[in-house]
Amino acid sequence: MIYTVTFNPALDYVMKVNELTTKDINRTESEQLFYGGKGINVSVILSRLGIENKALGFVAGFSGKQLENMLEDDNIKTDFVTLKSGYTRINVKIKSDKELDINAQGPNIDDDAVEELLSKLDKLKAGDCLVLAGSIPKTLPDDIYEKILKRLSGKGIDFAVDATGDLLVNVLKYKPILIKPNHHELGDIFSVQINTIDDIVKYAKKLQEMGARNVLVSRGKDGAALIDENSDVHTMGNVPGKIKSSVGCGDSMLAGFLAGLYEKNDCRYALKLGSACGNATAFSDNLATREEIDEMMKHECFNTK
Repeated sequence: MIYTVTFNPALDYVMKVNELTTKDINRTESEQLFYGGKGINVSVILSRLGIENKALGFVAGFSGKQLENMLEDDNIKTDFVTLKSGYTRINVKIKSDKELDINAQGPNIDDDAVEELLSKLDKLKAGDCLVLAGSIPKTLPDDIYEKILKRLSGKGIDFAVDATGDLLVNVLKYKPILIKPNHHELGDIFSVQINTIDDIVKYAKKLQEMGARNVLVSRGKDGAALIDENSDVHTMGNVPGKIKSSVGCGDSMLAGFLAGLYEKNDCRYALKLGSACGNATAFSDNLATREEIDEMMKHECFNTK
């Protein structure tokens, strides 16, 4: 079983406005409501690929209940901690001649709620995989990732981490099966600029020396590179075309890679499936469907040696 944790999930309220103005009332052409959060995105793609998983984290108030209902409607298994006060954040996304994003802070997470989440995580067993993805709300300690991995270390649980800076570096000693920085984040860790595949390989191997097993580096328009635990280097391109949105692409890639790895224990296949998932989401209005992923897997750029 794969478990994902989203500390600060959200509802994204997307409004399309013909022309945004400050001189008068703006009226929408359409509105849509989506669930969001990196771990939740991973769970959604895993579920669409038929991989058993469960989404954990914190929810609060009427917006938290709506989030749970929407996930249940999409057959996503959840086991959230319900906070005693506050509301799951609602982010406002305005799409117009220019785009405006307003992201809420989210509810306060107290010590009792954290302990309840940790108790849920204590039930994980050997062979399970825990995915920690995204930033930490300001109401939680900066070392919460490290505390979780330390608590679960030695139990035969695999860890996959998608985080930045010290949040990532500080958990490498727990030997995560997968980390997924993008090339900018990889450069920031070592205060260098990443320009080439050789740069990626050089610094990804430094992260492996610090404990990471597989290092998957997304490269934006240039695709992705994987340095696997045998130090073999694999690269994958992107499908050409105008993307609809980059939101959720990295999460989709992470989910696809894990699905491929557990399905076939083949890093090359995992990179192919992960890349197809990321691309499928890029060309979709929301997170990719199974049909869109299957169609993307047929593209020639994922079938070259």
